[in-house]
Amino acid sequence: MPFEKKYAYFLYTPLLFWSINAFSVQLTYADEVSAFKAAGYSFDGKSWRSNCQEFRFTSLGEITVVRDLNGDDQPEVIITESNTYCYGNTGYHYTLVSKWNNSSWKLITSGVGIPNFIITQEPHGWPDIEIGGPGFCFPVMRWNGRNYVFSRYQYNEAPCSLQ
Repeated sequence: MPFEKKYAYFLYTPLLFWSINAFSVQLTYADEVSAFKAAGYSFDGKSWRSNCQEFRFTSLGEITVVRDLNGDDQPEVIITESNTYCYGNTGYHYTLVSKWNNSSWKLITSGVGIPNFIITQEPHGWPDIEIGGPGFCFPVMRWNGRNYVFSRYQYNEAPCSLQ
């Protein structure tokens, strides 16, 4: 029993965190479709799916966060999917897409893990992203003006090393 409780806590904690600001911005149906397409998902007639081929154990693609992350008055969307077959012990995959002023959507970054946005004083407007998962000492990605690149490792907001 204790293992199941810990597992459930870990599994649902990110969803609880995301729900705090998840619906700050409402998307139209057309924007939802465009966001999923920009993230590389395809519609199978019932739901949105990524390229993970193990469908039996895959959660469907889901928009879990809609927020203006970079201060441009346009929404950014986090699309998530969970599956240990495709995403290992972490079990989560995230994709960040952004709406541009011309109404098109662009893929910003994606990866395996649980994104945690860190507000910084950087002039570029994009927050750092700590990529959480099992274990300790998580990578933090930083926007360099064109894309997200590795910045450092941290745990509980303090620098750490994988060694």
